Amino acid sequence: MTQLIAIAAGGAAGALFRFWVSSGVYQLLGRGFPYGTLAVNVLGSLVMGFLYAMLLERMTASPELRGALLIGFLGAFTTFSTFSIETINLIEQADFLKAGMNMLLSVTACVVACWFGLVLGRQL
Repeated sequence: MTQLIAIAAGGAAGALFRFWVSSGVYQLLGRGFPYGTLAVNVLGSLVMGFLYAMLLERMTASPELRGALLIGFLGAFTTFSTFSIETINLIEQADFLKAGMNMLLSVTACVVACWFGLVLGRQL
């Protein structure tokens, strides 16, 4: 039961951080491209890789801490469902270049960021 509470608390915090980060990015760069969603997904992937290396490979973190951070916080912080609907919206608007760029950048940047986070976490 404690693990479920930890996941729920992490999820609430992650959702708030997603809103704040993506809103800040949209204020800086505008809404002509899904920059906010891309930013939280890349940042979330980087943090996922780093925390995975730290919490599962380098130290023994409790199931509650792992659940709160990896499942709750990062699960709510990253926005794959938002990425999907924004990409479909671009396709429906016949903006195929932006839709393709969003898919290519999101998948590539997130996988590379996760790998970089793993490398960083393993080097410490």
